[in-house]
Amino acid sequence: MLRELPECSYKREPMLVYPSKPTPKHTLYLSNIDNQKFLQFFIKIIFVYKVSIPIDDLKSSLSRVLLHYYPFAGRMRKCKQNIGKFEVDCNGEGVVLAEAFMNISMDEFLESYRTPPHLSWSKNLLIYSSEEEAVNFLGIPPLVIQVTYLSCGGMIICTMVNHLMCDGFGLQQFLQAWAHLHTKPDADLPIQPYHSREILNPTNPLQITSHHPEFIKKNPDSKFDIHGYLQSQPLVPCSVTFTCTQIQHLQKKLSLKCTKFETLASHVWCCWVKALRNSFPLPCLHLIKLLFSIMVREKIKPKLPEGYYGNGFVLGSVETTVEELVNEKTNLHHGVALIQECKIRLTNEHLRSMIDLLEVNIGIQHDLSSTLVITEWVSIGRKLKDFGQGTEVHMGPLVSKTSCVFGPLLSAGDGNIEGMNVIISMPEKVVEKFKFYLMNK
Repeated sequence: MLRELPECSYKREPMLVYPSKPTPKHTLYLSNIDNQKFLQFFIKIIFVYKVSIPIDDLKSSLSRVLLHYYPFAGRMRKCKQNIGKFEVDCNGEGVVLAEAFMNISMDEFLESYRTPPHLSWSKNLLIYSSEEEAVNFLGIPPLVIQVTYLSCGGMIICTMVNHLMCDGFGLQQFLQAWAHLHTKPDADLPIQPYHSREILNPTNPLQITSHHPEFIKKNPDSKFDIHGYLQSQPLVPCSVTFTCTQIQHLQKKLSLKCTKFETLASHVWCCWVKALRNSFPLPCLHLIKLLFSIMVREKIKPKLPEGYYGNGFVLGSVETTVEELVNEKTNLHHGVALIQECKIRLTNEHLRSMIDLLEVNIGIQHDLSSTLVITEWVSIGRKLKDFGQGTEVHMGPLVSKTSCVFGPLLSAGDGNIEGMNVIISMPEKVVEKFKFYLMNK
């Protein structure tokens, strides 16, 4: 079984793809939700297809869709008026499209992916490495795409998009539009992109009316800083698959009605703490946070318009003690209840208060000291269209070093969701314990 992928070969230099016609030249304002400190990185997602499409055909349809989504062809820059914030210079300089070839079949790749994806994979499936991203965040175009052709005739499309520009929902919307114009070159887009972010402007005057624990550090004793401990350890990727049946089995243990995400998030949170406790002595009363993504497109008033592709989610925050999370009898139920209570608290007033807080405290960071962050990408896999050659057989993060990602487990035949892949990076000495705790129930 392969642990590292064979190296890609490139027959030509990566190309810049421009909108098919001249586009508006202006500055795109990014909202306070876009400008959050924790979003200053690139989303990297892979989509695997059985049948490949010639690169020139993909380039042509990409050029057409950029006519509509022209900010992706711009460049990110620092705001001159608002120190600490970013904006987009819509200058039409183009997105990067790379063509690569790899001597591996689709089945071999998917079999390798079912084991923990190797951290070096990004060097093979993307022309930019994590090191380049770290030192040249603004120098890399907001959208980079690499199409890797496989020996069996399949292909992998790897997208790398600046998270300040959009969230997973927005990336999905862009990819749907690209696929639509690829199969129907002369058609109109079913959903037109909504570019303006002013709907999420702070209030005037500012009104910080809610408590925002996600930004408040609760454990001042650095001796038990989990984040610092993890940063000091060599991390390895860990991937565990849960079928819908397995998640339903967990749900049956609960006396309250809950979603699959709520159930699995609580389970992963508890197992994460139990696994870390095997090598990091956490006191029973030490507070542990869970930050998890919550879509707010319908919660904010007025709701975000159809076609809005900016960041439309925030991180909900819950916390409890180590003792509560390792209690086998009550921990799953306790975690789910906390997550549900957090969702109820996330009203329009709370969201507007958070936007105003971010205006007052530009660059404020979420408390990650004793925190697990979970993001959910299952909906992206459920709704993504194909490029006329059949639906994708797999989608998921390239790697996940900073958070835990719930990606979709897709059926090879029709692309339906059969479960969730839990992907996270953990210290090597606790990975097996973590997997054991995850599957023991």
